Amino acid sequence: MKKKVLSALLVTAMVASMLVGCGDKAASGKATDGGKVLNVYCWNDEFQRRVKDHYPDYQEVDATTGKIGDVTVKWNITADQDNAYQNNLDAALLKQKDAAADDKIDIFLIEADYALKYVDTDYALSVKDLGITDENLANQYQYTKDIVTDSKGVLKGVSWQGCPGVLIYNRDIAKDVFGTDDPAEVQKKVADWDTFKATAAELQAKGYYAMSSVNDSYRVYSNNVSTKWVVDNKIVIDENLMKWVEDSKAMVDAGQTNTYELWGDDWSKGFYPEGKVFCYFGPAWFVDFSMAADKDGSIANAGGWAATEGPQGFFWGGTWVCAASGTDNAALVKDIMLKLTTDEAIMTDIVKADNDFVNNKPAMNAMAADTSYSSKVLGGQNPLAMYCAGAEKIDLSNLSKYDQACNEEFQHAMKNYFDGNATLDQALDLFYKAVEEKHPELSH
Repeated sequence: MKKKVLSALLVTAMVASMLVGCGDKAASGKATDGGKVLNVYCWNDEFQRRVKDHYPDYQEVDATTGKIGDVTVKWNITADQDNAYQNNLDAALLKQKDAAADDKIDIFLIEADYALKYVDTDYALSVKDLGITDENLANQYQYTKDIVTDSKGVLKGVSWQGCPGVLIYNRDIAKDVFGTDDPAEVQKKVADWDTFKATAAELQAKGYYAMSSVNDSYRVYSNNVSTKWVVDNKIVIDENLMKWVEDSKAMVDAGQTNTYELWGDDWSKGFYPEGKVFCYFGPAWFVDFSMAADKDGSIANAGGWAATEGPQGFFWGGTWVCAASGTDNAALVKDIMLKLTTDEAIMTDIVKADNDFVNNKPAMNAMAADTSYSSKVLGGQNPLAMYCAGAEKIDLSNLSKYDQACNEEFQHAMKNYFDGNATLDQALDLFYKAVEEKHPELSH
């Protein structure tokens, strides 16, 4: 399995170079109107559900087909296991210029970790080429625009959601250990990483894990670095990432957390009381869709979690909508983008219906002040004010096109160190080797 993953990533790296090299060829199509088929490429049905539920003119035909007026919408959904989604998208983009009109990609979706791979090519259309203006996007959070801005300062995509994160803690454990589950009081116990480590010892003394895994906190550290992963083709490990290594090793050795992979069965045990896990870190989508809220006996199902700011602000995830150069449905793509990412009424409906944190400041500020809105998972708490505050503080000035490879391989390599299977130097060597295999142009 490991060889298959590495092979897929190497192919992706090579295709990324091809995408950049073929950019001018792709751009010759730009965008037109009059197409009869709108082809959308994505890795799950999240965006499909948003369009189906909130775009006014959408009519569902079947699981992979819809209609908007006289245009047929085809959903090309490829799960991203072993990089399958990117590989499928890459192959289609390389054929875009010569594809038949009904086969051309019109919209494709991307994530933050690999956004620059696509927006730094001409395969992603500038939103201004669609007629979307800065004024149209004025109410969006700046970081959501920074992620999909290319190296020339051109905006190449939009998102309907923001994903600022918080610390999500078990109310019963907080009451048992601290005597209160009040978010303001709990925040004092997790206000910075040194305080968090002291609290981890306090939790352990009562038989609890601070977190399910060291990987739970990784994005909080990695979102607060002071340099890019790569500078002048040299791999740079930021001091905040080394602090994650130091803090995590100490907590693992003390038995205060584990080294589980995210989404695994062992990691998920903390969603239930018997898991004895104090906290996870996550954004709004994590709270509502990843903590087993629909499972009887889970903490979320009983409304047993609460949220507080945590040691540092961070974000996790998000989906961006890009228009493909050569689309023959430019006006429709523009309308979908505007309605689903800038229309305040529609975005407010998304918050109410889907518990998404949407990319619209007026909508979110209003919902944060709405006393009738609350999270069942969070025991009736309205966490939106802290999400809003967090979204304003996110700084992505150190984003790079190497983030996905470096972040994944750093965590993989350090697991060997945390588990006692390698020294720190050996783990660092494993990390450098893995990244340089994926990106031969890099060194350390």
